[in-house]
Amino acid sequence: MPVIAVLALDGVPGHQLTAPGITFGAAARHHPHVGYEVRYCAGPGFRTTGAPAPFRPDTPWGLEGLAGADTVLVPGHDGFRAEPPPGVVDALRAAAAGGSRIGAIGTGTFTLAATGLLDGRRAATGRRYAAELAGRHPRIEVDPDGSVTDAAPFHSAAGVLGGVDLCLRLITLDHGEPVAIETERQVFLELHGPAGPAATTASAATTGTARAPGPGGSRLGPTLRWLEAHLDRPLTLNDLADHAGLTVRGLTRRFRAETGLPPLQYLLRARIQLAQRLLERGDEPVERIATRTGLGTPANLRHHFQHHTGTSPRTYRAAFRSLVSTLTWADGRPAGDAPAADRADRPVPPHDRRAPADRRAWS
Repeated sequence: MPVIAVLALDGVPGHQLTAPGITFGAAARHHPHVGYEVRYCAGPGFRTTGAPAPFRPDTPWGLEGLAGADTVLVPGHDGFRAEPPPGVVDALRAAAAGGSRIGAIGTGTFTLAATGLLDGRRAATGRRYAAELAGRHPRIEVDPDGSVTDAAPFHSAAGVLGGVDLCLRLITLDHGEPVAIETERQVFLELHGPAGPAATTASAATTGTARAPGPGGSRLGPTLRWLEAHLDRPLTLNDLADHAGLTVRGLTRRFRAETGLPPLQYLLRARIQLAQRLLERGDEPVERIATRTGLGTPANLRHHFQHHTGTSPRTYRAAFRSLVSTLTWADGRPAGDAPAADRADRPVPPHDRRAPADRRAWS
C-alpha cells in the first residue's frame, strides 16, 4: 500500500495537516482498488498546529517516517521564512534520492525550496507569497497564480482547502481522472456533513457507485476507457464484446467480476456519472447533456437520473452548487477571516476543466 508521509512542523495550519487524510481516505473508501497509508511525521520542535484553535495531533513518527514513503507532503508552518529545523533538509533530500515524490502545500514550498531540490524547476505557493518566493529563490520559476504545478518528482500548489487541490492531482496521477473526480465529490460531501436538504440530495445522488476495476492486468481496462470516451454513442452489448474480444457471455462474466455490474448497467451508470459531472461543472441545458451522455432525450435523462440518484437533474445541480457555496471562500474575503498561517492565500480553482467560467468553485 502506498505510504503518504505528511511532515508536521511547528505551527502547521490545521487544515493543511488534516486535508491529506480526508482526501486520500475518501479515495480509498469509495474505490476498492485504491489504498493509501497516511503517516504523520513530527519535525524537530513540533508542538501544536497554528492559530486559531491550535491543537496537538498524534504524530507517532518523526523524520524517520519520511524514509521509504512513496510520497512526502510538506505543508506550511509558522516559521517558513527561517531555515528549516535541523535535519529537515537532509531528510527531504534523502527522500528524494530514495525515489519519493514530494509535494509542497502553500508556504511549504519555501521549506522544500530550502533544500535546493526545486532549483531550475517550476513551483507554486500561495499567491500572496509568490513574489517573495521568487525573490528568495531566483533559480525557481514561480507560478504567480498558485496553480497545481508538476515538476516531477516535485509537485506544489497554493493549497486549496488545505491542499485538497494537490492531493487530487496526486490521486489523478496514481489512479486516473475518474477516481479523482469522484473523490473530489466525496470530499465536498464529507466536509459539508449530513445537515440540510442540499447535503441530503447530493448524498443520495452519489450512493451506489459502481466498483472501479483494479489497476494493471485488467482485461477490461481498454474497453472501459473506450466506453467512457464514447458515451454519446448508442453502444450495445455486441459493441462492447467486439471491442473487448470476448463473447457476450464472457463479457458479462468479466464485467461482473471486475466492476460488480453487468455491462449495460455499468454503461448506464457511466452515463449518469457523466451527467452528474456536467451538471456540477457547467451550465449546459438538459437537452445538451442528454445528447452528450447518450441518453438521447431530456425525458430519458430525467427518468434514469431520478431512478439512480433520487432527484432530478435540475435539483441535483442546485444542491451541488449550494454545497460549493457553503464550503468556498469568496474572492476578496478579508485576509484576517482565513485560517492561520497562509490565511491570505485565498484558493484558486484547481483546474479550468472542473470550475465553470461563471463560478469560482474552490475559490
